Order: sequence, then C-alpha cells, then structure tokens
Amino acid sequence: MATVLDEQAGTVFVGGGGADHAQPQSLLLKYANRHGLIAGATGTGKTVTLQTLAESLSLAGVPVFLSDVKGDLAGLSQPGSDQASLHDAFRKRADQIGVTLAYQAFPVTFWDVWGEQGHPVRTTPAEMGPLLLSRLLGLTDVQEGVMNIAFHVADEQGLALLDLKDLQAMLVWVGQNATDLSLRYGNVSTSSVGAIQRALLVLENQGGANLFGEPALDLADIIRQDASGRGMINILAAGRLMTSPRLYATFLLWLLSELFEQLPEIGDPDRPRIAFFFDESHLLFDDAPKALIDKVEQVARLIRSKGVSVWFISQNPADIPETILGQLGNRVQHALRAFTAKDQKALRLAAQNYRPNPEFDIADAIQHVGTGEAVTSLLEAKGVPGVAQRTLIRPPFSRLGTVTEAERVQIMQASPMALKYARRLERDSAHEVLARRAEEAAQASAAAETNTQDDGGLFDMEREEYRNARRYEPPREASSRSGGGTRSSRSDSIAETFGKSLARQLGTKSGQALVRGVLGSLFRGR
Repeated sequence: MATVLDEQAGTVFVGGGGADHAQPQSLLLKYANRHGLIAGATGTGKTVTLQTLAESLSLAGVPVFLSDVKGDLAGLSQPGSDQASLHDAFRKRADQIGVTLAYQAFPVTFWDVWGEQGHPVRTTPAEMGPLLLSRLLGLTDVQEGVMNIAFHVADEQGLALLDLKDLQAMLVWVGQNATDLSLRYGNVSTSSVGAIQRALLVLENQGGANLFGEPALDLADIIRQDASGRGMINILAAGRLMTSPRLYATFLLWLLSELFEQLPEIGDPDRPRIAFFFDESHLLFDDAPKALIDKVEQVARLIRSKGVSVWFISQNPADIPETILGQLGNRVQHALRAFTAKDQKALRLAAQNYRPNPEFDIADAIQHVGTGEAVTSLLEAKGVPGVAQRTLIRPPFSRLGTVTEAERVQIMQASPMALKYARRLERDSAHEVLARRAEEAAQASAAAETNTQDDGGLFDMEREEYRNARRYEPPREASSRSGGGTRSSRSDSIAETFGKSLARQLGTKSGQALVRGVLGSLFRGR
C-alpha cells in the first residue's frame, strides 16, 4: 500500500491506480508552485479533491489557505470515522488505488470577516490600495482617478487610512478642497466624491466595516506549521461572504497581492511556502476591467518564484482567462456536462488543454468520468505536462462534512490567534486627525470673529465720540465771510470721509488698531 507523502521522491499522492485506471498520480512538490486548476460541474467531487490536496500539502509541511463556501471544508479539523456512511465506499476506493486509509485530523485555523465562525480577518484601505478598492466599489475611471488623488494626498499629509471611517473622512476633505486639488491633480468633481461615498455606504451595509480595520492580518500567522511540522490549514468562512461576491473576490485578490508583495524571492524551492486555493474563482473575473485581469496575470506569473502555489477552482476552465489558464500546469478536471452547443464547445476547449493520451478520447472522458474521478495532468520532471490520465481521487483522511458549533468554538479558543485578533484596535488615523483639524479651525475662526467684534466695538465707540462731538458743536455765528464756514464744513467732511474709507478698507485686526490710533487722536484733538 502506498503512502500519501513520499519525502524521498518529494511527491504527494493524488490518486489513480486500479485495474481499469492508469498508473498512480502524484504531485511533484517541486513543481506545485506552477499553480493548478480544479474544475468540474456541481456535484462531481471538486470539494473532495480540494480537501485531499490540502491534507497532502499539510502533511508535507506546506501551509494552506482556502475558502469554505459551503461550510463542509471545516471537517478538515476532525478525523474521518469508520462509522461514516461513506466509509465503505472510501475503503473500497483506497484498496483500488493502493493507498492506506489513515483517518486523522489536521491543524486548522478558522477565519471570518465577521468574526463569527472564525477569528476576525481584517485589512486596511491603505494596504488594499485604490485599484482594488475601485474594483470592489465598481467605480468608473473618473471616480477611480478621484480615489487615487485621495490616497496620494493622504500619503503626502501622513494621514493613515486604517478603516472605512478614515477613507470616508478623507473623501470629505477632498470634496471640500476640490478647487485647490483640481489645480494640482486635474478635475476633482464633488459629484464623483459623492458617488464614491454612496458606494462606500453600500459596502458598509454589506459588511465592509468589518473587513477594514486593525489589527490587520499578518501573513506570518497563516504561513506557519504546527508542533509536528504539518502545515497549518487556514479556512476562511465564506458562506456569508459569498452574498457579496465582489467583496469576496477582492479580499482574496488582496491576500494574493500581499503574498506577492511581502514574500521574498526564493527561486524554485523543493516545496511551496504556502498553497492558496481560490474557490469559485470565476467571481474574480466576472465584469473585471482589463487592468485588474492584467494584475492577476502578473501576480500569477511572478508569485511562483516566491514559493506560492495558487489553485483556481471553478465549474468550467472557460471561466478563467486564457492568459492565466496557460500558467496552470497541474490540472484536475472533473466531469463537465455538455447539454447545449455552448457546453459542447467548452468541453472541446477543455480537452485541448491536456496532453493527449492515445488510450482514450479526452473529451469523452471528461464528459463521462464519475463522481470522485477526474482527468488529471500533473507536471513531471523538468516541468513537462504529464499525459492525461483517468484518475480516482484519493479519499480524504479527515471528516467529509461540517463541524458542530461546539467543535468550532473549541478549536478557536485553543488557537493562539484568539487573543491577537479578537479585539479591534483604534489608532490615531485620518478620521481623528481631520476631525481635530476641523475643530481647531472652527475654534480659530470663532476666536477671530470674537476679536473682530471686540475691535469693531472700540472703533464704533471712537466713531460715536466723533458723532457726539459733532452733535454738541456750538452753532456758528453768521458771517459775511462765507469762506470761513465753507472751510469748516469741508474740513469736517474730509475727516469723516477719511475715517469711513479707512474703516471699510482696513478689515483686519491690525488694520482696525491702526484706525483707532490715527482717527482716535484726530477726533479727540477737535
């Protein structure tokens, strides 16, 4: 009987064997970072294949990150059972493919954006960046430009964007200063800012406020092993997250981007540093702009030199763009249904992606393989694609199905991640800084207004003194010399006009003080 992990050969057993099937199929760990594809219609065994691959990689010391869409991958944390209803079928298959069926539990860490079925998993707007956020919010090119300006100004002014409130506050500031920013960065319309704010409100209602915050997920906490050297299997509870497909896809793409940006180059390691399984991966590419697809392609092409193995799981290979599909060297193709002309075309295209096997027609095999069976092509020595084989997938060693609430809580409480991520941190960031600035500006404005009113009162007193002096001036005696009266009237008119003119023109505090000094002495000297 074969073992799942062959340390000497550097392989993990995938399946195969039996009288009616090809030779056993094993995945070379050295070429696991060439990425992979698991495809097939609903109910054909994709989830079991994902589960067994995660088990095998964990046994080889490779940490795994995967999303649990239906809740049944949580069973990786519990051993399989001889009393299970599928035990007889699993035992029969294990005997047929020549593998020892060793039931066991695997080291698991549960994660959840809402913090209900796992430890809270968060990121920050600053880490996600304007491109992914714009994709998440479905922004237009113009609105994405405004988002880029907001991020750029935040960086310039040292304003940390750590949660959704920070980003909303930053956009308010951008809207208030749109005129000045437009001169430096191009048009910033308040309508675009408003559209982004509405999109952020929708995101907040969908749970986005839970996703953004601190402490942000530390990659070191998912790239780790247990005490026995088995790779940690990180399971993201994605059932609720799937109700917001754009949020789900963007979060996983962010995580992939973080792995790409933070991990150092290590060339071709003897095994991956971490394996990343992207279930329902078609959601990543639905209505995605070309810039985003180009980014995914770049990440998929370059991240393998950092020891990251990426597996895309979808119902049909046609869901994956050709530029990315061509980089997936390890393939497990479960049954595809071909009921329509479109389905038949997709079936032929899927068959063309495999190295031909003269013993059977690949398209026919893909259409007729049973549940738990697949057409596989795994990279061989020197990275050459293997000949397509009909393969019975190894039965899982862990429980096939979900866990009870008590079992989940027990695992979460025993995890060292519980204390680190349970409580949300509130640091001084853009929201608080901008709020303080606004308050200080309001206080300064109020103080200036108070000073202005005080100064104006003194000035009014000076003017009142002048008016009183005019009011109580003794009447002039009639004189035949009209010029004397005229000179006095003109003198008064000039002084009054001079005072009023200066009062209108000198509106600052220093200007008012000058008026008080000049005109006060003038009035008192009369």
